Amino acid sequence: MTQTTLAFQIDREGKTHRAELKELPVPELADGEVRIDVEYSSVNYKDALAGTGKGAILRRFPLVGGIDLAGAVSASRSSDFKEGDPVLVTGCGLSETADGGYTQVATVAGDKVVPLPDGLSAREAMGLGTAGFTAGLSLLRMEAVGQVPELGPIVVTGASGGVGTLALQVFSQAGFDVHAISGKSARFDLLIELGAKQCLSRRDLHWGQRPLETHRWGGALDTVGGEMLAGLTRVIAPWGSIASCGLAGGHELHTTVMPFIIRGVSLLGINSAGCPMPLRRQVWERLSSDLKPALLDRIITREVTLQQLPEVFELILGGESLGRTVVNTAG
Repeated sequence: MTQTTLAFQIDREGKTHRAELKELPVPELADGEVRIDVEYSSVNYKDALAGTGKGAILRRFPLVGGIDLAGAVSASRSSDFKEGDPVLVTGCGLSETADGGYTQVATVAGDKVVPLPDGLSAREAMGLGTAGFTAGLSLLRMEAVGQVPELGPIVVTGASGGVGTLALQVFSQAGFDVHAISGKSARFDLLIELGAKQCLSRRDLHWGQRPLETHRWGGALDTVGGEMLAGLTRVIAPWGSIASCGLAGGHELHTTVMPFIIRGVSLLGINSAGCPMPLRRQVWERLSSDLKPALLDRIITREVTLQQLPEVFELILGGESLGRTVVNTAG
């Protein structure tokens, strides 16, 4: 008898978008694949765009949504994993070119799978998810080019979002003073609780228009792009770096080469979905140890079921969500 799984599948016929819970057959394992009993997934902005059809995320249809998952291997045709191994997957084409994590049973290529580190539960791993992985990857990339606390504070833009709230904790854990920029001043108390030494409203920023302005921060993690990122290039200290991981404020960048050739500022692209596996494992090991957010339970603000996904997508796209949402696939 063919095994089936409950899954949140996204489809499109012409211009008609459809996303719904369905009972789907579990495919036979091919060489190199693993079958995972999914315990938790998470909800990212990208998931909300895909699930509502408001963003061109999926590259083929139909696909199961969810770019993250964590659980245990139930069957394996990969030499790297055996039945019972706790594992996680983030990015790597899930819900873009392959079925994702909004399911009770997932079939995934073994070369996309990461062993779940000892210091994390499946729920904690999904509390971090792609957002936490992005924050951790940003830190490691910045460390690799010489970012140290002595250069000055790190400023995090979009600080009340999923990446932003986790970045406050991750960079604080690494010994940096962290400043937060957010358009949601009502959430400044929480940002301070999560480690921000200073909170600034994006509406109160005055960058100046010269190619180089007086430097204000040692480095930055930018989730916004556009004018925010352009402004940051002018105010980062010599030999500081900017990790660019988002485009909520626009995908174009209008700046000059002056910060790069006079101050030695580094602009680092953060590609969390396509990160090489050795570095991916290194990031997760650190997220389970010295970089593990001390207030992760505070950042996980919501736990939902597969059935509740549509309403959560609308909250996220409407800017009403705070922190991280985990998905209990058994709920």
